[in-house]
Amino acid sequence: MRSIFINILKYRYILSILTAFVLTENIQAKKIIIKMATLAPEGTEWHGLLVELGQEWKNATNGDVRLRIYPGGVVGDERDMVRKIRIGQIHGAALTTEGMTEVNQYFTAFNYPLLFQDYDDVDYVRSELSTELYGESEKNGFKLLTMIDIGWVYWFSTDPVYTPNDLKKTKIWTWAGDYKAVKLYEENGFQPVPLTTLDILTGLQTGMINSLGLNPLYALSQQVFGIADNMLNMKWGNLTAAIVVDIRTWNKLKPNYQDAMMKITKDIGKRFQDKNRYGSDNAVDAMKEYGLKVNTPSNEHLKEWNGLIDQMDKSFRGSFITINAFDRLKEIKKTMDVKNAE
Repeated sequence: MRSIFINILKYRYILSILTAFVLTENIQAKKIIIKMATLAPEGTEWHGLLVELGQEWKNATNGDVRLRIYPGGVVGDERDMVRKIRIGQIHGAALTTEGMTEVNQYFTAFNYPLLFQDYDDVDYVRSELSTELYGESEKNGFKLLTMIDIGWVYWFSTDPVYTPNDLKKTKIWTWAGDYKAVKLYEENGFQPVPLTTLDILTGLQTGMINSLGLNPLYALSQQVFGIADNMLNMKWGNLTAAIVVDIRTWNKLKPNYQDAMMKITKDIGKRFQDKNRYGSDNAVDAMKEYGLKVNTPSNEHLKEWNGLIDQMDKSFRGSFITINAFDRLKEIKKTMDVKNAE
């Protein structure tokens, strides 16, 4: 009888240990680490946004969701990030238009040069395209959490550039792997040189490239202006960025966590955008103090640039900008032109 009682106690003890183990495993299974990559170096405001995002996500999910950030391009260029999300090596990324065009063809609409000259135009196009931008991203396996713009893109160069012909004499940096952009530039008399973002400074130092379209905040943070110390004071484009998470990872989250994380991301993104939309001006002023020369084109020069874009317009369709995105953008541009004329 005594032996039976002892066996029962042993059984209960073992059962309690197994139960505790299972419960611990279940608790740990609820913890999700989202590995997110970005080109933004540590210490920049874009990186700071992600740090804040991770803290807010952790608080809102009682620690069940953690964000692990891989800054400074350690995962590779943006095309590498998208590829690694697809194969599950990482789970998300903070991407510019370049990376987002690999996620969703409609982001190529933001590649149209000289289209955006004020933030009202940016907001209008983004609003009109929102269904395609969010919907198509999700169909392609990416949850688009928010979109923000980082500011304007300008031409930086080692020698002054005022006209299209001046730019054609330079060796232009293009994103590595963007074969359509290379082809488009070459067909129109330019000299594109594809390099990864990590090779930009080396390319400038060796003379492999001597001009590039960049946002001033990036040019300042990477000290690009120390070599490419001329900036053409003409808004070539708007740098749109987005935060995406692999849909498979997103769908593992509780619905209330998804709602909270989506709201947090949009709120932080809006604060970042409101603060930094005009940060480009501050960055330009800072670079001017250290030798950056800002070259303002004349009205005649601007006519040449607009003439170039008119000439290249048809070649954008199906190359630099996908056919669907180009046609949809043209529809939106018509209504935008009418709105701006009122």
